[in-house]
Amino acid sequence: MKLTSVLSTFVGICQAASIFEGNWLGGLESKLRSPKNLYQEIAKGFSNRLESVQVLQSPIDVGYSLRIKQVDPSKLGVDKVKQWSGYLDYEDSKHFFYWAFESRNDPSKDPVILWLNGGPGCSSFTGLLFELGPSQIGSQIKPIHNPYSWNNNATVIFLEQPLGVGFSYGDEKITSTRAAGRDVYIFLELFFEKFPELRTHDFHIAGESYAGHYIPQIAHEIVIENPERTFDLTSVLIGNGVTDSLVQDDYYQPMACGQGGHPQLLTDKDCAKMKQDSDRCRALNRVCYRTQSNVACAGASTYCNAVTVGAFEEKTGLNVYDIRGPCEDGGGENCYFGLNYVEQYMNQRFVQEALGSDVQSYTGCNDQVFLGFELTGDGAKPFQQFVSELVDLNIPVLLYAGDKDYICNWLGNMAWSDKLPWRYGEKYRSLPLKPWKSETTGQELGEIKSYGPLTFLRIYNAGHMVPYDQPEAALEMLNGWILGARE
Repeated sequence: MKLTSVLSTFVGICQAASIFEGNWLGGLESKLRSPKNLYQEIAKGFSNRLESVQVLQSPIDVGYSLRIKQVDPSKLGVDKVKQWSGYLDYEDSKHFFYWAFESRNDPSKDPVILWLNGGPGCSSFTGLLFELGPSQIGSQIKPIHNPYSWNNNATVIFLEQPLGVGFSYGDEKITSTRAAGRDVYIFLELFFEKFPELRTHDFHIAGESYAGHYIPQIAHEIVIENPERTFDLTSVLIGNGVTDSLVQDDYYQPMACGQGGHPQLLTDKDCAKMKQDSDRCRALNRVCYRTQSNVACAGASTYCNAVTVGAFEEKTGLNVYDIRGPCEDGGGENCYFGLNYVEQYMNQRFVQEALGSDVQSYTGCNDQVFLGFELTGDGAKPFQQFVSELVDLNIPVLLYAGDKDYICNWLGNMAWSDKLPWRYGEKYRSLPLKPWKSETTGQELGEIKSYGPLTFLRIYNAGHMVPYDQPEAALEMLNGWILGARE
């Protein structure tokens, strides 16, 4: 989610800052460094009770430690399984919150999944309480059991990152994906130290949207940068991700103009204009890829967002996360009214006390975090090279995409997978899409192509958040994938 918000704010800042040299973040830097201004105000009245929280110090870097609190399932009613929450702390400057749920099936054997939402700057509790977690929050601001939860057959960890997202907070500014890798790796090492019986289980990283940046970077940190790790990465799953902007930005115009399986949504004149603007976007993205400069990439991101996503919103009034209709009334910049229920639930004091949160204000998406990433051009930078590393090491990668999403649409995701350089790239590229059918009902749910460790899956009639729109199909996809990883 997010991706489009505060675009006009960013354009204004770019216009005001005529020279992007030296300390070009200007006056924003002091806000980025202040947890009180940028993040949530620290709760004065209900810090963790030390007797109920275990603390593990990292043997890799003594600055890091992990707080673990066992959550009482009866207090929140989200699920009956064992649950843990807490913080990854780095000294006094970084504090990343997490909430983990044991598998409903056989936790002694079932795999472990780390789930990440995107934004950048949006909470992974969107996944937990709106999409694929054990419960969803209803209009009564109470949990409603989700029979299609991803913890039906896996232990699932929901991690809030970067800083400033959800209950995570800190003094340090995090304005790039590359800064996230080491923090998440150390979190995982400490989590598996606390639960050594899980260390030998299959371990997957899954996420959506801007997690198409996060996941490749984190996987690179685990697999390449830490050969002495104590756990292995079994696979990654990226849903409606943004990973290779140079390729993906070329597919907004086809998606808007009738080539993605949905009727044309722009006039012929507007389609021609977007095609022309996309040529300029491609040129700017190439400069970004070649230089990796914050200046070049921020410029590319600003221009490309304006002429593709911004222009589409202006001309159609449709929900860029689901082109079948407009945003829901009261849904705000993220378009879904139900996300308000999640915020209301997480802002209840009894919830925060039960989880051991240090902060007393929860926001689903943080505009300041988003803006910080935009100012460094992070969104336009390439991360598909780390996916090449994975598949060349025979680590399975699943790219799945709901086919009614515009902002990270299925055409662009399939295109970058086709253009991905790896040892079997030509064979993968040559394959056509084939029907993907439910093994239980026989119903055609989408289209798939797969060769070796790389798989692309188009899911019919789903938007940006596949588990929200097609929960049963999403769970069948997950169960089939993690079962295949075991075989």
